[in-house]
Amino acid sequence: MEPVITVKHLVKNFNGLLAVDDLSFQVHPSDVYGFLGQNGAGKSTCIRMLLSLVTPSSGEIELFGLNLKTHRKEILQQVGAVVERPDLYKYLTAFENLSLFARMSGLSPKKQLLMEQLELVGLADRAGSKVRTFSQGMKQRLGIAVALVHNPRLVILDEPTNGLDPQGIADMRNLVLRLSREMGKTVLVSSHLLGEIEQVATRMLIIDKGKKMMEGTVSDLFHSTNCRVHIKVQDPEKTRQVISASKWSDALESGTDGALVIRMDQFEVPELSRLIINAGIGLLSVRPANSLEDYFLSLTAGKQHVANFTN
Repeated sequence: MEPVITVKHLVKNFNGLLAVDDLSFQVHPSDVYGFLGQNGAGKSTCIRMLLSLVTPSSGEIELFGLNLKTHRKEILQQVGAVVERPDLYKYLTAFENLSLFARMSGLSPKKQLLMEQLELVGLADRAGSKVRTFSQGMKQRLGIAVALVHNPRLVILDEPTNGLDPQGIADMRNLVLRLSREMGKTVLVSSHLLGEIEQVATRMLIIDKGKKMMEGTVSDLFHSTNCRVHIKVQDPEKTRQVISASKWSDALESGTDGALVIRMDQFEVPELSRLIINAGIGLLSVRPANSLEDYFLSLTAGKQHVANFTN
């Protein structure tokens, strides 16, 4: 099946600042494609190039099998996007905003269709409310309704959870999943919140300083043979000695809160548990755990990134 997005050797140089560095990737139909990187990694610059808001220094972009340079209008008619905070008319109602943007797109949708769009994003009961009364999360959802009003094949969301409270983040997560699973949309969503992308993405790209570090499925990242196992025991020092004399001696890492961490195949966890118990050590918990944050840090070897992804 033909990719929805194909990017080849994309470069963007801003007066000597290399924002995007030889970036290549593909997004396939019905993907929820997570575009990950810390703030300033080049995600937004790349998205602006996909939307032809920024001109690449070099490289090629194809959407739906068409070259963006030569088929810009045809391509953008099939794309809906929310880049940072949506531009809305705050003194108009949600329905009036949606109707206005539809007309600006050359559409004349019936009221029922517009209400269905507001229902999709959970705003049908606030259709008559002025946008100035909306929370940031509600504005984000209305922005997505605007982006969907022309029924695009591809939806691009740039940091859609920025500034949202926990409930707003959960609502956005559920909306992204609905766009993909129920409506069959291809969704590219950029974020620096690793935990959120981990819950919705089918495939993902990790970039750092404009360069691709990894592209693939979620299962590619969290293979069972490379799992971090967190162990809590009654005697951590004795346990460390026991593990240091075992086949896992080179895999033992420092943990927090008295826990020990071992990088191992998760199918070896029962064997490890027996080793600890047979040594007469009280085993309190064993928790196989991998996270996107772990993986990102293993790629960058840069703990300075932690604050950007956990704040």
